[in-house]
Amino acid sequence: MENMPAKGVPLLDLDIVRTFVAIAETGSFTRAAAMVFRTPSAVSMQIKRLETMLGCPVFARDGRTVRLTPEGEALSGYARRLLRINEEAVGLFRAPHVEGIVRFGSPADFGTRFLPAILARFARSHPGVNVDVVIDGSPTLREAVARGQLDLTLTTVRADDPVDQPGRDKAGRIVFTEPLAWVGLEGGIAYDRNPLPLALSENGCPWRAAALAALDAAGRGYRIAYSSFHSAGQEAALLADLAVAPFPASVIEPPLQRLDERFGLPEIGDYHIILSKNAHAGPAADALADHVIDAFRDLAAGRSQTPALGVFAG
Repeated sequence: MENMPAKGVPLLDLDIVRTFVAIAETGSFTRAAAMVFRTPSAVSMQIKRLETMLGCPVFARDGRTVRLTPEGEALSGYARRLLRINEEAVGLFRAPHVEGIVRFGSPADFGTRFLPAILARFARSHPGVNVDVVIDGSPTLREAVARGQLDLTLTTVRADDPVDQPGRDKAGRIVFTEPLAWVGLEGGIAYDRNPLPLALSENGCPWRAAALAALDAAGRGYRIAYSSFHSAGQEAALLADLAVAPFPASVIEPPLQRLDERFGLPEIGDYHIILSKNAHAGPAADALADHVIDAFRDLAAGRSQTPALGVFAG
């Protein structure tokens, strides 16, 4: 009985521990929120609970950056060990022994938004599965999975596009939905130029199509000033105040801001993230598909706890 924890000592919530580690690794509440599939406000509430329980701050905010306090540094090693032990223990009983290779396709933007957390968790629960990741545009990825060149893909479609929806020709399963929003530099003037300068992805991107359709419907003149396959290229134009762009509402953070109807720009609408699987994919692909579905279900649950999601900027 000597090794039993002291009576009344509080127990750390592993969900909060996971959030703490994500913030420590990214240096940002917003980026950590995407990794743990929560909203930034939900993440802030989790950290407040942790600090209240410990009786000390674990993060110090310096302008737009976040750093660990000395107490947070002391906690970080324990936090990582707790997560590893938990994953090993649960994986021992829940994860079936699966081996093989999964050919997994994803758009470039998801490579930094969702894949790190998903693949890291999957690797710990299914160490015998190798995942080969292919980064490309959604139209190309859909063709590749249909031809059997990929086992599994994440792609995007416009929520209001009747031609390319899940349920039509086995297009796939909706795993996540969120709004698209116009984004520009805080204090910038690009939104006020005529014609409106745009920074967009290449032809075939659903976000590009949705943005242009919204502007056409509103009768707003525009020109495509910058085109980039990856959102980092578009973001460069935004940071220079040379253009505006359509981005997922949940990733907007300073020095960028959401441009709503107050800036004279029309609503773009929602987009879906679709999970598609080749009919001949094996058990390894099935296991990863279940893992992806669970991860996005967690994200959707975190969003529902915060009605203001999609309005925040950072």
